[in-house]
Amino acid sequence: MKKRFLDTAVVAMTLGTAVCSVQAQDVDVLSGDTRLACEAILCLSTGQRPSECTPSLDRYFGIKKKKLSDTLEARLNFLEQCPVADQTPQMSALVRAISRGAGRCDASSLNSTLRMWTGGDGGEIQISDRMPDYCAAYTGQAYTDFSQTGPKYVATPEKGGYWVEAKDYEREQADYNVRQAVERRNYWWGGT
Repeated sequence: MKKRFLDTAVVAMTLGTAVCSVQAQDVDVLSGDTRLACEAILCLSTGQRPSECTPSLDRYFGIKKKKLSDTLEARLNFLEQCPVADQTPQMSALVRAISRGAGRCDASSLNSTLRMWTGGDGGEIQISDRMPDYCAAYTGQAYTDFSQTGPKYVATPEKGGYWVEAKDYEREQADYNVRQAVERRNYWWGGT
């Protein structure tokens, strides 16, 4: 909890320092999309999103184009309106990671996009336990708290594994273990 708070605080301090220097030049700079872009960066850097994030997240996720690549580029352009978006290499990396991963790296999205057919008539559908590179960059970014709040994988692909939200991980893992124990018992004792 302390690490998550500190990581988010680092982003907030970085944004706050830049905001103060920008505000000294022009008080009206942080309004409209500029303000929403800065708020979106803060809100998308954590898995804990308060209701104050709603306007900026609505604006960010409201950016949609016909092609996914165009949507991601337009969202990046939106985030780059924040004065600190390119102030340091770390902030540039954060903004790029957000633009590629936000809204695409939660458990539900991972379970649907990482489905794979294992092949043949006897094959089955498995869900990969390996995050796409864009999700690994987003959830592993130093200025986010996703190491604590990001999705977690239950079991292994071969054993019916799947992604869950971090808050549900312990319960889901325990439920999975119970199901596996019942299956083993039924297999050995011939029960149903």
